[in-house]
Amino acid sequence: MMKYDVSIKDLDEAIKRYVESLSPLELKVFPKKEKQKVILLHLIIKLFDKDRLYSEKEVNQILKPVYGDYVILRRYLVDYAFLNRLDNGQSYWVEKSSIDIIEKG
Repeated sequence: MMKYDVSIKDLDEAIKRYVESLSPLELKVFPKKEKQKVILLHLIIKLFDKDRLYSEKEVNQILKPVYGDYVILRRYLVDYAFLNRLDNGQSYWVEKSSIDIIEKG
């Protein structure tokens, strides 16, 4: 898995540009640039308990308030290895290695 060197400035800029609210987390738009995607996915994965399994419905319930196109968020969380899932999509869990995807620069 690729790690990203993210400065406090990068984080602040991503929040300013893409985040409507941090509490509760709500996005204005989802970025096209990969580094900004990873920053936001890192914020989103914090909404999940790393020690439990989720159904697809539960994942959707967590993501719906964050962004209207919650399906794309779920897809990116899996594609970028923040979440893992069974091939049949019945269970999702936080990929433990995703916790360290960002190195503070």
